[in-house]
Amino acid sequence: MPQTPDRNDAARADVARPWPLRHPLWTALAVLALVIVVLIAIWDWNWFRGPIERQVQARTGREFHIRGNLDVDLGWTPRISAESVSFANAPWSRQPIMADARRAELDIALRPLLRGQVLLPQITLDRPRLLLETDPKGGAGNWIFGEPGETEMQFRRVNIEQGQLRFLDRPKRTDIRIGVSSYASPDNTPMAPVAVVGGGQWRGSEFRLRGNAASPLLLRDRDAPYRIDVRASAGATHAHARGTLLDPLRLRGFNLRMALSGRDMADLYPLLGLAIPQTPPYSLDGQFSREANIWHYRDFTGRIGDSDMRGDASVETGGKRPYLRADLRSQRLDFDDLAGFVGGTPQAGRGETANPEQEAKAAAREASPRLIPDKPYELDKLRAMDADVRLRASHINAPRLPLDDMDAHLLLEGGLLRMQPLNFGVADGDIRSNIRMDARTNTITTRADIDAAGLNLAKLLPEVKLAQNAIGKIGGKINIAGNGNSVARMLGSSDGTVLLGMGRGKISNLLMEMAGIDLAEMIKFKLSGDRLIPVRCGFADFAVDDGVMSARSFAFDTTDTILLGSGTIDLGKEQLDLTIRPRPKDRSLLAFRTPLKVDGSFRQPKVHPDLVKVGLRGAIALTLATITPPAALLATLETGPGEDSGCGGRYAK
Repeated sequence: MPQTPDRNDAARADVARPWPLRHPLWTALAVLALVIVVLIAIWDWNWFRGPIERQVQARTGREFHIRGNLDVDLGWTPRISAESVSFANAPWSRQPIMADARRAELDIALRPLLRGQVLLPQITLDRPRLLLETDPKGGAGNWIFGEPGETEMQFRRVNIEQGQLRFLDRPKRTDIRIGVSSYASPDNTPMAPVAVVGGGQWRGSEFRLRGNAASPLLLRDRDAPYRIDVRASAGATHAHARGTLLDPLRLRGFNLRMALSGRDMADLYPLLGLAIPQTPPYSLDGQFSREANIWHYRDFTGRIGDSDMRGDASVETGGKRPYLRADLRSQRLDFDDLAGFVGGTPQAGRGETANPEQEAKAAAREASPRLIPDKPYELDKLRAMDADVRLRASHINAPRLPLDDMDAHLLLEGGLLRMQPLNFGVADGDIRSNIRMDARTNTITTRADIDAAGLNLAKLLPEVKLAQNAIGKIGGKINIAGNGNSVARMLGSSDGTVLLGMGRGKISNLLMEMAGIDLAEMIKFKLSGDRLIPVRCGFADFAVDDGVMSARSFAFDTTDTILLGSGTIDLGKEQLDLTIRPRPKDRSLLAFRTPLKVDGSFRQPKVHPDLVKVGLRGAIALTLATITPPAALLATLETGPGEDSGCGGRYAK
């Protein structure tokens, strides 16, 4: 059927029209694509430098500048790359720039941004320089942006190439600069480790740092361990840390093996705020970790001076003061390594471990006429931290003291120090002490309560040959209190009582005859041999008033001789002034029976006859008396099963 003229005319007219008019939708799309191509060809993201700078400043309160090219890769997490960027410092800082970099790439999450939160999933910095510092007035860090309650900025992953970091804390005299650079990798792997080198000042001490770490690219995963091996030193204190960090930018967790060494643990006070007394050189190695605000040093072993040491320690921060907790053990403790706890100095010389400064102090101490340490405690250190420390030693090296073992528990809180207990095994017996030092005022107030029991007489006199076979147990009580900021001043001002006593035992007859200067008996025992004679009892009762010990009763009673004592011991002046009067229980033609004088200083005591009274034979005049020990000693005297001390009777007074 032939077409109608109208339909044919319409078809011919449509073919005659241009293609854009015949396909308007495709034409619009083509025009849009052309416009996009043209825009891409001529678009310059640098037009947005100003808006971006203003937006960062609004979010952080700091000026931000992009002085080079700006480029953007679009997406739900756009990546912004910029050259020659800088970020302003806090207004209080002397340095205008906190951070800058030759090139920076920042990923910005859009969805959190709509909620007012700036989340940067990844930052890549090329040759960055970062300054971290604290406000000298308020202590806040320049890494805190804006006011409280404003937009929070979070960093998740950071890649750094050839960076420089500076940490500055002027009030604490700390200024550290650290450089980070990648190791050359022969296969051009992007995961090459980096070398870390730096130095400066840490709390006034020279600081050095060197080591290596895994590639900064691994920092992108905050849940993956980041391995380091770094050595650092501040002054004479050295540390070697090796292991892994978790989320290093926030130190959320780490598992490190940490070796610590130095010339004196007192050097840790200016570095870490730990007020530890002076010690000889030390070397420790243990596991270092962190749980919230508690820093742990677990399972460490090593040496402090000539003592082996092992245990666990932790420091809790975030409170009024650092809180040190430690449980320490020593298999063999060199007693002079504890000298710093009483203001003394560790021994120096052959076979002793000491640093040069301690060697000089030890030489000065030996040249000094005084024996008791007079170095004042530093009140600021006693108030600088709290502590709960337990130290147990299985064996003690103390050539001049018959010490066996030790168990000490130290508690320090706000300047109040307690040692409860401070126990020593001594000469097969025990000395148990509770000591309280209150340093909360300008003058330390000290109280010491000491109980002794079961001390072996022979072991208490190791350098007296004639006492080596002696038999007997000594006990006693010391209760004193004093004021002063050194051990010498505390003792020199002390008040209280000192009681010592001994029950039944045996001692060298020759020793007693020598004490009584009985020449005939001495000659007899030299020729025929010595023998042991029974000891009935011995006791000493001193009243202490303003540092002077005055004998109220003093006796050593054997079946052969009784020795009666009187006089004073001046703890402040370190002077002895005692008189020992022998009273015989037999008669001898060659017995002088003159008093013995014990005088001189604590460092150089002297024992000699009272020459003024030689020949006076004062012991001839006998009077009847009863010798009775102080009642407070009766519970401490070891007299044997079912027997009293037997102390008493008719003896010379």
